[in-house]
Amino acid sequence: MSIWWSLHLRREAASVPLARRLLLGTMETAGVDPDISYDLSLALSEACANAVEHAGNTDSSQAYRVTAYLDGEKCRIEVTDAGPGFPSAGRRTPVRAAHPEAEHGRGLCLIQELADHVHIRNKPGRGGAVVSFDKILKWRKDAPLVAV
Repeated sequence: MSIWWSLHLRREAASVPLARRLLLGTMETAGVDPDISYDLSLALSEACANAVEHAGNTDSSQAYRVTAYLDGEKCRIEVTDAGPGFPSAGRRTPVRAAHPEAEHGRGLCLIQELADHVHIRNKPGRGGAVVSFDKILKWRKDAPLVAV
């Protein structure tokens, strides 16, 4: 079984729950275990919130993209924006824990805790950030679309 979809969303706060609900609906229909679905939807919400908040200027008409792949026993999600990207000296962007009293800065750490593999990088060329993560799927016993 293989399912994929891609959304182009405006950089507005209302786009975050839209992406999350679509992912949850897809996973419920496919028969993914609810705990796995919740983890991935929370990680997706954090990645989308980062794209909305940090992807450059305040022009909310600028879009970002969410792509989800359920392929076999794995789900991969990618959130790509057209902002300035991650400030980094090297090719790999380290994720640092936020100061305990900070109001922001926990999203990427949370994504790392919820997913099995996380890749954070800048897009080559025109710029922008790419956050992709994947997780091995578990299925409900009554799952209609279980991979064979």
